Amino acid sequence: MNACVLSIQAKPALRLRGSKPVARRARVASVTRAVISDPPPIKSATKFTQDWALQGVPKDDEIAGTFVTHLECSLTGEKYKADELHGLADSGKPLLVRYDFQALKGKLTREILASRPPTLWKWREMLPVRKAEDCVTLGEWMTPIVDAPKLAAEAGLEEGGALLVKDEGRLPTGSFKARGLVMAVSMAKELGVTRMAMPTNGNAGAAMSAYCSRCGIETYIFAPEDTPDTNIREMALQGANVWRVNGYIDDCGKIVGGGKEEMNWFDTSTLKEPYRIEGKKTMGLELVEQFGWDDLPDVIMYPTGGGTGLIGMWKAFGELKELGLIKPETKLPKMVAVQATGCAPMVNAYDAGEEFATRVDNAFTRSAMGIRVPAAVGDFLILRAVRESGGWAVAVTDDAIDEGQTEFAKKEGFLLCPEGAATYAAFKKGLANGKIKKTDRVLLFNCATGLKYPMPPSNNDIDRHQPIDYGVIAKGI
Repeated sequence: MNACVLSIQAKPALRLRGSKPVARRARVASVTRAVISDPPPIKSATKFTQDWALQGVPKDDEIAGTFVTHLECSLTGEKYKADELHGLADSGKPLLVRYDFQALKGKLTREILASRPPTLWKWREMLPVRKAEDCVTLGEWMTPIVDAPKLAAEAGLEEGGALLVKDEGRLPTGSFKARGLVMAVSMAKELGVTRMAMPTNGNAGAAMSAYCSRCGIETYIFAPEDTPDTNIREMALQGANVWRVNGYIDDCGKIVGGGKEEMNWFDTSTLKEPYRIEGKKTMGLELVEQFGWDDLPDVIMYPTGGGTGLIGMWKAFGELKELGLIKPETKLPKMVAVQATGCAPMVNAYDAGEEFATRVDNAFTRSAMGIRVPAAVGDFLILRAVRESGGWAVAVTDDAIDEGQTEFAKKEGFLLCPEGAATYAAFKKGLANGKIKKTDRVLLFNCATGLKYPMPPSNNDIDRHQPIDYGVIAKGI
């Protein structure tokens, strides 16, 4: 079987084996009010039609665009109007988008979905953007599911069990952040936003800068000072105003929140606007179709910082059941929140039986910056999804993350990002303590390409002017 699996059969049949720095330190006191003007219209000299520009986006007349009815506070249930710009609910908690699925039920079928190009936008009726012309896109194609047969065999997985990876590094800007930010930026465009700002550990900022540049929205991004330089340069090259900050991501978030009035920007922080969840939920929609709709993986291991994707996937599974696209009796995966031992607020709250998590002071992780989030706005939603699914929260060490990344690369030829490697370390831990059975199909999320992260050096050189010692070469590295 090919390594890249776009459709997985039912369980009994499965046989899966040196330039100048571009960022500046934050100097909040020196920021002055900027004049905001409408962005100039974007002209194109391309010979392709608008239909080509929106390839993969279903047209408005296919069914009826979106079925959004309102927004709802995730804690209190209070309702908010759709088609208006919102941040957090009055309770200070995230807003969730709600749809009229009774009206959509029976219209959006498995067959219609199968007939559409395999992009994120094939699910448009379950997404919030009203008009096709407001769907900003860089080509968000379905990401593959890749099996890891060697490591599965070494782990002792038995008949029916499998170790699988959904490789989100194939998306635009090389990470799953593209899903959330394409939706947030599309909705910002639709609602008339001209300036956006966010804190980031790297990949989210890269995605937002790309999509904002795509549609002419001005971008300001604030990142912890130890954010990988590759991420900083990527954001700047894609048009963002990037600032390094001597603090954590939530400290960066305070700068964004504090500048909303003076800078007149829209705060796009994780879960402080309603639409990143809707983009991230497409991971769940997509994998359900890839697994044949009603035979889902037993366990999903998700690298958890802000947790938008875990929350979104759990929301997606519920919505698919409501629509009748998966059967009421379909067994849903156990959702596992994976964190690093140096920053594990969800694990601490899960173990203590708490509904809300306490901020982690002096948070640290050596390489998996994406899961170094000391406090998450949607903590209770993460914990709710984990508990409702019968899953758990687990922390893994930096050494285990580094070892897992090396092991996967050398044995499977798959370069996981550090956060993805954390899920592999958590898989091994789950096998060892019995939470994962050897007959389970376990799906890891590789949230970004490993090419965006620092790698160990390789310094083996040959002087071609000297005799070549092939004996040394034969011994390998």
